[in-house]
Amino acid sequence: MKTRACITREYGTIFLFLAVAVAIFVLHNMEHLEFQPKVVSSIIYPSFLTKPNMHHNFCSFQPLSPEDAAEERLLLDSIVWPETPPLPDPLVVEQTSDPAHSTFTILPRRGGGQWRVGDQLEVMITVSDFQGRPKKFGGDFLIARLHNLKLGAGVAGQVVDHLNGRYSAVFSLLWEGDAQVEVTLVHPSEAIPVLNRLNRENPDRILFRSVFRSGSLSETAYCNVCLRATQPLCNYTDLRTGEPWFCYKPKQLSCDARISHAMGEIKENLKANEEKLFRGGVNMKVLIRASGPASVTVLPKEEGLEVTRINVSSGPSGYYYQGVWQALGGTTVHQFDASATTKCLKGKVVNMNGDSTVRQFFEFLNGALPDLKEFDLHSPKKAGPYMSLDYVNNIFVMSRFHGPPIRIVPVSTSELHYIANELERISGGTNTVVIFGIWAHFGTFPMEIYIRRLQNIRRAVVRLLARAPDTVVIIRTGNPKDLTLTVSLTNSDWHSLQCNKVLRAMFRGLNVHLIDAWEMVLAHHLPHNLHPPPAIIKNMINVILSYICPQQFSTSGFLVSKALGFSR
Repeated sequence: MKTRACITREYGTIFLFLAVAVAIFVLHNMEHLEFQPKVVSSIIYPSFLTKPNMHHNFCSFQPLSPEDAAEERLLLDSIVWPETPPLPDPLVVEQTSDPAHSTFTILPRRGGGQWRVGDQLEVMITVSDFQGRPKKFGGDFLIARLHNLKLGAGVAGQVVDHLNGRYSAVFSLLWEGDAQVEVTLVHPSEAIPVLNRLNRENPDRILFRSVFRSGSLSETAYCNVCLRATQPLCNYTDLRTGEPWFCYKPKQLSCDARISHAMGEIKENLKANEEKLFRGGVNMKVLIRASGPASVTVLPKEEGLEVTRINVSSGPSGYYYQGVWQALGGTTVHQFDASATTKCLKGKVVNMNGDSTVRQFFEFLNGALPDLKEFDLHSPKKAGPYMSLDYVNNIFVMSRFHGPPIRIVPVSTSELHYIANELERISGGTNTVVIFGIWAHFGTFPMEIYIRRLQNIRRAVVRLLARAPDTVVIIRTGNPKDLTLTVSLTNSDWHSLQCNKVLRAMFRGLNVHLIDAWEMVLAHHLPHNLHPPPAIIKNMINVILSYICPQQFSTSGFLVSKALGFSR
């Protein structure tokens, strides 16, 4: 009979063998465990698909918590784009969507009769290819608006993809008089898989540069969120947030010698004929013609019929009338002149973080308020940071770029501050305003990178509001822009729209306010621009000030929605 000691030794040997086997298995599969794809779609690979994530070999991420990983999968599922059949190689452009052969038709009013304020106008859009053949599948990126130039009126339409080459655009009729329908093909359906492939397979196609210096010795190296391991890397992952950033190690200098960051060159990485999917005036940001009338005449609301508030969860967030933005839910937007703006901001600290579209708010306030004076911090032009002070009224305004990736002129690495870290440094309170926007510099990366950045920012916002619930937090969304081939491949409107969807979902339910820059640009008659013109920025500033001072009315304010009979 075996002694107890022998039995113990035998079981110990077995347990040791099993432990070693498990360790070998984990080490062998570590790469796959840490970089599982997240999503279901032909555009974003699903979590249960055996095909490996196309960027995992040279993108390094810290593992997510189970809760964050589940949220990431849900967010990616929520923005899955309609499937497009595989593109032939080389691409046959004649078989792709052509706005010149596509049309839209205004459908009759439901129940018949004449159009009235408060009705819903529906338009049917049919997309065909360059040979005039109707498309049999969806996926085209379309935008739509209803406008009246004389009235300075405009509202964005809601586009629905029926997945068969037909689309609906639905508009809320919000003013009396003419209403002109405008439908635009932003990108053909065949362009979306190209944009998605580039972001997943070539997230390093914009080359960032850093200068390393020690004494008289200087070297330059490429940097990015994702770098192919063709040579040793310097790891600059942020210790607090875990945000990844890497540079190739200089040949002679150490990683500690890095002193600056800047944007370098751009690689297109397109296949044969794919550049033909991004032709301005041909198939990119081109108007689609009407097959019949392109406008309707809107009469006043029916006598005795109360028009209720628009459902902002599915309808527009606001509209323009007489060039003034009117929100359709939440805070009423008032008009602020210089005096009212100063009164609103008196005694307040305004912290702005983000990209150059947030910097526009800082520049606007500096130009609008005579007593707000900018300090010369000797910052690089268009890079910042920036600081202004109205000493008499105790107003302090600060604007700073978000951390990398940022496409920017050379800037000191000491000025690369992540938004989440900046929020942790703010005490908050009744006299504190936080404004941030982050979207335009993420157009070349898989959406997971943007989601993880927002998760870090949201955690910081939650902590800020927990310690100082009266802090006003305002978030700017992305907006449509003028598109060229290069802009489309690095910062497409399609990717910006996807970012907006993720942003809205990420901060839903928190005590924060959104500036819907997407609709505020789309509904306006001025051309799209990465940096919206002053007329639109002025309206955004009025939205910001209305969030900060909801009870303050200026004498020039005119509540158009109430004048037209809309309840709030």
